Amino acid sequence: MSKTSLTKNQQIVFTALISAKGPLTAYKILDLALVKREGLKAPLTIYRALDGLLEKGMAHRIESLNAFVACSSAPHKEAAGFMICEQCGMTLELPINACEEPLRQQASSTGFHLHKINIEMIGLCSNCGENI
Repeated sequence: MSKTSLTKNQQIVFTALISAKGPLTAYKILDLALVKREGLKAPLTIYRALDGLLEKGMAHRIESLNAFVACSSAPHKEAAGFMICEQCGMTLELPINACEEPLRQQASSTGFHLHKINIEMIGLCSNCGENI
């Protein structure tokens, strides 16, 4: 999906996400100079743009941090997993194709109606882990 199919606000927020070194909350996005310069001032505006990016498969919500990251292989609607460094905040998206279907089957076999798969692994990245 090209950036041209995004609204102006979605383009601004997407640029903020891809420029970030880690996940951003909506309020952190709102505080960025780029966003202020473009005139976005209300949290609701940021959340609407984020909702659009999530729907288009161009961003992901990191549930454990209540934050957002740009999709590293946008766009896609398949489930993704994340490795999150608890020290520096580095977040790496990884495909979970191999485990998505078994998880769906397991949920289905118990009668559970699965809406979404969210896998987040918390630990230390290779840089931070070297300091142990």
